[in-house]
Amino acid sequence: MKNMSKKKKIIILSVMIALLLITGYVNVALNSTIASGATTTTSTTTANFYSTYRTQRDATRAQEVQFYDSIIQSSASSAEAKLEAEAGKLALVKQMELELITEGIIRGKGFSDAVITTSSANINVFVKCSELTKDEVTQIVSVVCKQFGVENDKVIIIPSE
Repeated sequence: MKNMSKKKKIIILSVMIALLLITGYVNVALNSTIASGATTTTSTTTANFYSTYRTQRDATRAQEVQFYDSIIQSSASSAEAKLEAEAGKLALVKQMELELITEGIIRGKGFSDAVITTSSANINVFVKCSELTKDEVTQIVSVVCKQFGVENDKVIIIPSE
């Protein structure tokens, strides 16, 4: 592996992170599909969705942080790879903090639960309720836009009970 170029290492590490994220997303989607097909109550399924998603998100993020730490601490890593890993870790920590704070603010507004997922295109907000009024959607979008610094057309609100 010492003969492998820095660029190849970075590409391999990037692909591994992408695969990890895809695996987590597919796992959540499959668990949600299985849970909705089972003979459980809606509230149990919803509670499972929120808790399961958070658990999987935390586990995935812990693996990502560990991955960045291994690059940073490796004596075989180049200075450039270490800098990129430090920047990636910092961005991940900031993202985690933004999601945590925003979910807390939404719960503080009277909603029983909320989960935020982000992508390069949108911010999805799952809110635990059967339906939302126009004022509630506006309130949630306002919070997300202020916290993440995005335009309101980038925010998607998804009620789920």
